[in-house]
Amino acid sequence: MRLTELALQRAGAADLEEFQRREGLYPSGQEDILTMQRLTPLLLGYERYMVKPGDTYYRIATARGTSVRAMLTANPNQNPNLLIPGQYLNVPYGFPVVPADVPFSSELLQICVQGLLVRYPFLSQKCIARTAWGRPVTALRIGQGPRCALYNASHHANEWITTPVLLLFLEQYAYAVATEGRILGMDAQQLWRRTTLWLVPMVNPDGVDLVTGAIRPGSQQYQAAQRIAAGFPEIPFPGGWKANLTGTDLNLNYPAGWEQARTNKFALGFTGPAPRDYVGASPLDQPETAAMAALTQTIRPDVTLSYHTQGEEIYWRFQDYAPPGAQELGERLARVSGYRLEDTPFASGFAGYKDWFLQDFRRPGYTIEAGLGTNPLPLSQFDEIYRRNIGILVHALP
Repeated sequence: MRLTELALQRAGAADLEEFQRREGLYPSGQEDILTMQRLTPLLLGYERYMVKPGDTYYRIATARGTSVRAMLTANPNQNPNLLIPGQYLNVPYGFPVVPADVPFSSELLQICVQGLLVRYPFLSQKCIARTAWGRPVTALRIGQGPRCALYNASHHANEWITTPVLLLFLEQYAYAVATEGRILGMDAQQLWRRTTLWLVPMVNPDGVDLVTGAIRPGSQQYQAAQRIAAGFPEIPFPGGWKANLTGTDLNLNYPAGWEQARTNKFALGFTGPAPRDYVGASPLDQPETAAMAALTQTIRPDVTLSYHTQGEEIYWRFQDYAPPGAQELGERLARVSGYRLEDTPFASGFAGYKDWFLQDFRRPGYTIEAGLGTNPLPLSQFDEIYRRNIGILVHALP
């Protein structure tokens, strides 16, 4: 689904012409400047509203289908009892920012990030890298506690369904913090005070854009991927693509048994850039993995979750590295999700982010294999994946 179609869906309009008529615009059916100015707030989930004489937070909120509390949260430096005509307010709409029923892209991720930052100003973001094709790798932060957690998703392009899992969790967690509520029975503000959570929801934005169709056939980037894929006709294109757009499998690019991973994958014929399973020329030679390692070394998390698909399993060890408390926490995560706690298979047990974290930090780190089936998993699985994983995401925090 294109972004325009998502905005029209949120507006309840069948097509652009209907939306334009409703907004008093010329019904050209084209994405002209004025039309996009009206559609963009529907993607962001908020609008910039200019105060008029006689306005109150209650009157504005009622007219926009939102709440006074949401407006107070989104405008922390404004006095609701001293509104001045002409001043601007952020007015969140009454629907979630993060969509759970559309294919994700790096552009949609950035739109969601912007919308979430406005709704919940206690969130922050950081661009930790630029990919080979210039896309940002974004990290998000919530909380102020001494304990630190780092969650990541979409190391693999065709496992992009894990990105909205993290984003929706962040939105629900932030909402619970803002409303002094609970998430999965836990006091959200207490979690916020106890733990600082970092999330990197799309480690591989170049690859995700290829798989989900944001990179158009015939473009330079698409053709670059096609040239690599041509050497591997047995791998579906682009649905079988796991790597970044330079053909490196990012979750085989970390310095934890990297040489063994190279031996394993070279034996399978992945000796150079490929849609999957190429380990790179050396560990951390990709901007995405170098940035993940640098972020991890800077914040030194107490626990990490790395989201992948599929298998409904939780991997918790690397070779003989089994940090204190890791098995116990892993068993708890398995109980709340119904997933199996397993040792990583030898063939895929080297050079991953979790492997490197366990090796270098000796703290609990987990690979979560969500869902079942053939990657990329269909969006029809999203609700079930999220239902089974929200317990993992919450219980890894305290």
